[in-house]
Amino acid sequence: MAHKPKRIGVFGGTFDPIHNAHLAMAQAAMRSAGLDRVLFVVSASPPHKRRGPLAGAEDRYAMVSEALADEPGMAPSRVELDRPGPSYMADTLRILQDEYGDAELFLILGMDSLSDLPNWRAPQDILGRARILAIPRPGHWSVPESLNGHYEVVPFQETTLSSTAVRARIASGEPCDDLVPPCVVRLIEERAIYDDTGADGAG
Repeated sequence: MAHKPKRIGVFGGTFDPIHNAHLAMAQAAMRSAGLDRVLFVVSASPPHKRRGPLAGAEDRYAMVSEALADEPGMAPSRVELDRPGPSYMADTLRILQDEYGDAELFLILGMDSLSDLPNWRAPQDILGRARILAIPRPGHWSVPESLNGHYEVVPFQETTLSSTAVRARIASGEPCDDLVPPCVVRLIEERAIYDDTGADGAG
């Protein structure tokens, strides 16, 4: 009988595209909290982003799958892609809680997202289902007092690497092998994922 993970990290994002800092964040969270697994939850329609992702959902899921193929304890998740409507984290955690039973869930967030968490849908539901693992991000982020006791900060060297920066490199024709796993670079090129999208957009 396969070992069931007891401590599961939930790392949501558009991953447009996934890059090396995403992997480093997940690895840091695993070490810090002793996680058995980290699920990279690829969002279909993130309600907090003004614009939608530039790459399609299946392309973004394929890139995440490629990036995680050789990463122990990490796996892609379709939990938000296979249901209709906006991707609300409260719903995602409820579904994962049902799927993994008595496992303890840890939600991996950047400090910027943590500071905005009270504005998300059903924040108390989120806090009731998962412990927050906060990743340091550049800038000063003020965390509301209502979140005290619900999160811990993961030791992590701040980075400015973003999906936007990766897309800018791609749009300008520059190599991005130092920012993105080589297998993802190959997939982007093979599928011409960003050829018609340009480099603008949030991410």
